Amino acid sequence: MSTELSHEEILRYSRHLLIPEVGLEGQKKLKSSSALVIGTGGLGSPVALYLAAAGIGRIGLVDFDVVDSSNLQRQVIHGTATIGKLKVESARDRLNDLNPDIQIDVYNEPFTSENAIRIASQYDILIDGTDNFATRYLTNDVCVFLGKPNVYGSIFRFDGQASVFDARTGPCYRCLFPEPPPPGLVPSCAEGGVLGVLPGTIGTIQATEALKVLLGIGSPLIGKLLLYNALDMSFDYVNLKKNPKCRVCGPNADIKELIDYEEFCGVPGRDHDEGSAGAGWDIDAPQLADLLAQADAPLLLDVREPHELEISWLDNAVNIPLGALAARLSELDSAREMVVFCKGGTRSARALELLVSAGFKKVKNLHGGINAWAQSVDTNLPVY
Repeated sequence: MSTELSHEEILRYSRHLLIPEVGLEGQKKLKSSSALVIGTGGLGSPVALYLAAAGIGRIGLVDFDVVDSSNLQRQVIHGTATIGKLKVESARDRLNDLNPDIQIDVYNEPFTSENAIRIASQYDILIDGTDNFATRYLTNDVCVFLGKPNVYGSIFRFDGQASVFDARTGPCYRCLFPEPPPPGLVPSCAEGGVLGVLPGTIGTIQATEALKVLLGIGSPLIGKLLLYNALDMSFDYVNLKKNPKCRVCGPNADIKELIDYEEFCGVPGRDHDEGSAGAGWDIDAPQLADLLAQADAPLLLDVREPHELEISWLDNAVNIPLGALAARLSELDSAREMVVFCKGGTRSARALELLVSAGFKKVKNLHGGINAWAQSVDTNLPVY
């Protein structure tokens, strides 16, 4: 691809060309640059849109999912017309419409230890738009091993974080978080929710940082963690330092190659079988419906948050939120058959683990949660 700008491109990027810090040479630099966007969801949407609009010459998109209606509250690169379509294809089509002069590569596959080096080595910078710890650690280690900057973002409810991790000149993600949190301690956006505009704020910051790094202007967030709260519109910063004991970028690093990140984090890098407690512990919605029709029906334990009951509920279910369950075990009869459920089955699977460890034996997890019930048993209930 030629780095010279056509007359059409000069007009398209004219507002950039008027900025002394960018100018014609800077725009040529962007045209010759490449960026890999890992995830085309809440964060990946604004990142990819603004990098494409800015004229990044080559953009790679990695995702392994299809567009769902529940995505559209925040994943603005997709639309109603693309529901059911592969996310990478939906995003590619939108970016091609936004800027037909750039190259869009799509990777409809999970980002794993097996393919990460092959994919990432083709790009100048990686932007982390993922929502799970396994892929975050993988992205970090790939960037360290390849000597590439990693533009990090994270969101939850009203809070967001952003930074640029570059082990060549500053700390990496592992310097800040040497170990992942225990599985289940940090809920996902699917479990805890997120304000729809929040990923737009953090994703736009990520896009800004990527452009600064590629242009070599300003002061990127290397060695700084930006903390944002949407409710009070506050921006705070935490200074970061390289950890001399970092196992990946430290002087005595002992991790020299990519590892099994799902095992390391104790959680999958993507939703393989969300809502399952494992073989022998699950019950599906039709099976539960049959049990509830019997005289000795099991107790239903709803571990969702109280405000979720305003959306959907099951009659006669006892509501004890997951966070309060350990302190309220005495309210439950360990001798009675029990089925635990939540929205999709993830929180209830953790609740089942807690109950079993406390001596409860007659307990099952509703695979797929109340949403599965709404889809296959009571279609009058909404799916959320």
